[in-house]
Amino acid sequence: MTNDRPPIECAYFSMEFMLESDIPTYAGGLGVLAGDLMRSCADMGEPVVGVSLVYNDSTYKQVINSAGTQNYEQLVWHKNDQLTKLSNRVEVTIQGQKVIVGVWRYDITGIDEHVVPVYLLDTDFIDNSEYARSLTQNLYEGGVRLDQEVLLGMAGVKMLRSLGYEDIKTFHMNEGHASFVPLGLLAEKGFKDEEVKKLCVFTTHTPIPEGHDKFDYNYAHKVAGDNLPWHIQKLASEKELHMTILGMSMSKYIFGVSQKHGRVSQNMFPQFHIGAITNGVHHRTWIGTELANLYDKFLPEWVRYPRVFKNAIDAIPDEELWRAHQEEKGRLLDHVNNHLTSVSNDQERVNPPEPEQFDIDTLTISLARRLVPYKRPLLLYSDFNRLLEIGDGKLQIIQCGKAAPGDEGAKAFVRQIIDISKQLRGRIKVVYLENYSPLLARQLVRGSDVWLNTPRRPLEASGTSGMKAAMNGVLNFSILDGWWIEGYQIDSEAGFSIGPNDESLTPENNDQQDIDDMYNKLQNEIIPLYYNNRKDWINRMKHAITLGAYFNTHRCINEYKEKAWQV
Repeated sequence: MTNDRPPIECAYFSMEFMLESDIPTYAGGLGVLAGDLMRSCADMGEPVVGVSLVYNDSTYKQVINSAGTQNYEQLVWHKNDQLTKLSNRVEVTIQGQKVIVGVWRYDITGIDEHVVPVYLLDTDFIDNSEYARSLTQNLYEGGVRLDQEVLLGMAGVKMLRSLGYEDIKTFHMNEGHASFVPLGLLAEKGFKDEEVKKLCVFTTHTPIPEGHDKFDYNYAHKVAGDNLPWHIQKLASEKELHMTILGMSMSKYIFGVSQKHGRVSQNMFPQFHIGAITNGVHHRTWIGTELANLYDKFLPEWVRYPRVFKNAIDAIPDEELWRAHQEEKGRLLDHVNNHLTSVSNDQERVNPPEPEQFDIDTLTISLARRLVPYKRPLLLYSDFNRLLEIGDGKLQIIQCGKAAPGDEGAKAFVRQIIDISKQLRGRIKVVYLENYSPLLARQLVRGSDVWLNTPRRPLEASGTSGMKAAMNGVLNFSILDGWWIEGYQIDSEAGFSIGPNDESLTPENNDQQDIDDMYNKLQNEIIPLYYNNRKDWINRMKHAITLGAYFNTHRCINEYKEKAWQV
């Protein structure tokens, strides 16, 4: 193919991208971040492309009954409705089989019509074996996880060349899933590691050893075969194919996703020099309509230059901010109350009495995230008597998060929260919203009063939901871990901390002091401030908004360019 394409600053490889809420190419925060980064590149006019896999299986809708049991409704997804099919084909060998790989394109268009394409690899072709077709069936498919990683890296590089991208300055690996990318470049560079290393950078997101993909070498050779170079044990560790070590070994720059996470990663991988570029979010995507109209009026350059959020304290009138927030809060609570009256949610209470409905004048705390133990989704309910003493008639709590069909631990958390909501009925309103998605996340980060985050230290590599909430004037109430260490250091008036900022704390030794501090601050600071001092509460909302000047993906991209890309 004739190379008629302009030079590309970066090809960004990620196993998942959140392109649209209903396109099943993402599972969680990793994909949401990747999508936000590409949206900022589009807004900034950066010559960047994304590379991932398409996933052909149907998606599902989570439905929760009155007992907290989850049911799943299959949702059929048709690629042709939202993606553009291209004619390009490449071949790779996986498990000793020839695999034909096609590609779909999704265009992200920025504010000045600059387009960032995301290319999604597909093996679901009639000419492929049943095994080969299965490689792009489900995201993070357990039985073919390594196979998918070989596909992403080796076929991804080949496909970019097939598409005419010959002059790519940087190949960016978003986590170890993409670590076959440099192996796909080796032949092009005469099998010279150092030449490939000049082209590659690596982001790590995982602060625990168990979270990094590792494979027995016998199995790895069976799957990857000749895709593995003769010196793979030098690149990826002697004992096993360690995908993170492989990616780091072949990168000129390696970084974690917050300052704290950079230090944690450095301790995990002392053989490498690991920096840090703190995550951000794409501000245009997450800011609510009412707030956007407000910013148009008082921060007129916010769409193009999120740094102007730093002017929020002086620029935005109190009454205007409160009015906009209450509009967003009203929309969220309408959704909550519609949920409470839905038959699918609770067969026993089709029409709950008005006192059980959520109301706009009550302090509303939200927590929405993956249902895993380290996130501590039940921490708020650790002491029922203390919680009732503090919040009886003064709190309403919204929780949500999807449990995958096979995740029994997550399902148990959902049942427990539903049971808790019944135990607190009439005293503290608690609701668990079904079918968590980016669309619902947008409502939550826009309309809540307080955003609660309770992970065990140091397991929150970054976290981005709190950044989205802050941009909407929602106050963070969070463990000092991940991004919130930096956010709280920048401006302690932007929210509230839970527990100490102590580098010596381990995941096993900080529950009780966090519980005590959480309850004390709810009782003595947050609740009195909300009900008794509206002016100071609104002032804190403005301070929260100022954090958006830093915690945005425009700043991330500029840091990538300065520290990693082209350097």
